Amino acid sequence: MAVILIENAAIATVDEAGREFTTGHVLVGDDGRIAAVGAGAATGVIGEVRRIDGRGCLVTPGLVNTHHHLYQWVTRGLALDETLFGWLTTLYPIWGRLDAGIVGAAAGAGLGWLALSGCTTSMDHHYVFPRDGGDVLAAEIEAARAIGVRFHPTRGSMDLSRKDGGLPPDHLVEDTDEALAATEAAIDRWHDPSPESMLQIAVAPCSPFSVTTRLMTESAELARRKGVRLHTHLAETDDEEEFCLRQFGCKPVEYAERVGWLGDDVWLAHGVHLDDSAIARLGATGTGVAHCPSSNARLGAGSARVRELLDHGVPVGLGVDGAASQEVSHLGAELRQALYTARLRGGPKAMNARESLRLGTIGGARCLGRQDDIGSLEVGKLADLVMWRLDGLGHDGIDDHVAALVFGPPARVDLALVGGRPIVERGELVNADADTLTATARTAHRRLLEIS
Repeated sequence: MAVILIENAAIATVDEAGREFTTGHVLVGDDGRIAAVGAGAATGVIGEVRRIDGRGCLVTPGLVNTHHHLYQWVTRGLALDETLFGWLTTLYPIWGRLDAGIVGAAAGAGLGWLALSGCTTSMDHHYVFPRDGGDVLAAEIEAARAIGVRFHPTRGSMDLSRKDGGLPPDHLVEDTDEALAATEAAIDRWHDPSPESMLQIAVAPCSPFSVTTRLMTESAELARRKGVRLHTHLAETDDEEEFCLRQFGCKPVEYAERVGWLGDDVWLAHGVHLDDSAIARLGATGTGVAHCPSSNARLGAGSARVRELLDHGVPVGLGVDGAASQEVSHLGAELRQALYTARLRGGPKAMNARESLRLGTIGGARCLGRQDDIGSLEVGKLADLVMWRLDGLGHDGIDDHVAALVFGPPARVDLALVGGRPIVERGELVNADADTLTATARTAHRRLLEIS
C-alpha cells in the first residue's frame, strides 16, 4: 500500500476538539492508517510518497451510511405518492421475485453511487429472502468488495405475515426458527470483529409490524451471545405507533425496551415519532438512531427530533434509506437535508453545518460501533477520508469550507480512501465502471419488473 500525502487542502478533522485547518495536510501510512494530520506542510516525510495537491479542496472523514436497503435500487420510481404502509404493500409482491443476481446488481449500483457521494462505510438492511432466490446476502457482500467500501450488512428477517396480523404477504416471511438459524450462520460465516474489519454483520429483524415478539426477543439474545450489533426500524410513522398501541398496548420505544432492544449495541432506523420520555430512554441507554431525512420527507412520515436527540446524548447518524423510498441516495446531499430538516422544526439555531457533518461522520461511526476506528481524522485511525472539490462555480465565494460542503450543491469527490486505498479518484470509481454498473442494474430492473 502506498504512503499518501495530501497537501495544501482545507481540513475538517471532526475530532472531539473540532480542529480545522484552512491549509493543512494528511499523511496516510502504508498500514492504511492516519500517520499525521495538521496545519501547513508536513515535515519529516521521507521515502517514496504519493503526493496529492488538495488545493481548492476540503478533506473530511469519509461519510458513514447508517441505514439503507440496497436491493431497492432496482425498484426506484414506484409508489411515488404513498405513505409507508401503502408503499410497502405495493412493493412487497415485486420484492418477492428477488434473486441473488438481481440483488448483486442493485448492490453494485447502489454502493458505487454511494462511494461517488462521499460514502466510505455503509450498512445494509436486507430482510427479503425468497426461498428460490439463492444467496442474496453473499451477492451484496461481493458487490461491496468489488467497489471497495467498508460494509456492515445486516441479516434481516420477517416472520409476521398478513394472516397473523402483520403487513407482509404470507409468502414473503420466514419461519422463525429458520430465520434465527440463518442469522447465526451469517454471523459465523461473514462477521469480522477486528479493528481493521471491512465486513461486520448485525442482526436486524425488520420492524414491529413484520416481526413476532419471539423473533425480536431471541434475535437480541442471539446478537449479544455472538457479540454483534442490533438494528431495526422503529417509530417511523404514525401508522406504526398505532399498530404498537393496538398489538402490544404500548408505544414503539416502550415495546423495544420490553423485548430487550435498548442499549449501546443497538441503533434504530428513523426514530421520527418519539415523545420526550422515549428520547430520554434512548439517551439513558445509549441507543443510536439512524436519521433518514430525505426518505422521511419522500414518504411524508414526518421529521425526527434530532436536536432533542443530540441534546440527550443519543448517538445519531445519517442514512439515505432504501433507494425506492429516496431515489437520490446521495449521502453527501443528506448533510444539507439533515440541516434543513432540523431548521424546519426548530429554526436556524437548531443545527449548524459542523453538527450536520458530525452526523454524517463520527455520529454514524458511533451507531455502527466503529468510533474508535473511523469517523474522524486522527492519528492512528483508519484512513477512511474524502477530499471534496470546492473551488468550482457552485461553491465559489462560500469561504467557510464546511459551510460550502453542507449548504452548497453536492460537491465532487476528488479522492475517497478506505483504509488508505483509493475507491474514487477525480470523480470516478477506481475499482468499477459506472456505465457497466448502470447497465447491469438496468437489466436487473427490467427482469424484476418483467419488462420485455
